[in-house]
Amino acid sequence: MHFIVFEGLDGAGKSTLIKGLAADLKAKGQSVVVTREPGGSVLGEEIRRLLLAVGPDAPRPRAELLLYQAARAQHVDLVIRPALERGDWVICDRYTSSSLAFQCGGRGIEETGVQWLNQFATDQLEADLTVLLKVSVAVSEQRRSGREFADRFEQEKSEFHQRVHDHYLKQVAQAPEKWLVLDGETKNPQALAVDLRRELETRKWL
Repeated sequence: MHFIVFEGLDGAGKSTLIKGLAADLKAKGQSVVVTREPGGSVLGEEIRRLLLAVGPDAPRPRAELLLYQAARAQHVDLVIRPALERGDWVICDRYTSSSLAFQCGGRGIEETGVQWLNQFATDQLEADLTVLLKVSVAVSEQRRSGREFADRFEQEKSEFHQRVHDHYLKQVAQAPEKWLVLDGETKNPQALAVDLRRELETRKWL
């Protein structure tokens, strides 16, 4: 039983890698919960709709941050912690590092407050491993260009996404032992799955 989070710019390949890992674990007889942020609960999915919607009444930066944290608190209490207590693996698409990257890096909100809110919302529940799918902003934009609908974050300018990208790397540099950085730009999904599996085997989780 482990709690693994996947992070990165949109289009980095998180969804494909998550799907593959969940399938591998289930094939080994493990019970797996796959979830996401914002979302993961009924309340969280309602908040997700508010956060990603485009329009004149879209949340301002501080309201955005607080909505994320409200969704996260519900997510941890109703989904993540109960799954871990049952002995399930939990695989989550985004978690607290996203708030630091997007709200601190992207929006420029001061980090101390966001760190405190992360701790409060999660009741200090941290991931066992955070996997960063590293791609450049240019590659992220190229991969997203074919999508039929772009949400509010995807519509942000390149400069915003560059700040998010750079903040992820800052987090890795501050606590490298908590992260696994994978090359989502040049490696195909099969190669990334091999790299991830090798890391989990090295940790004796598989």
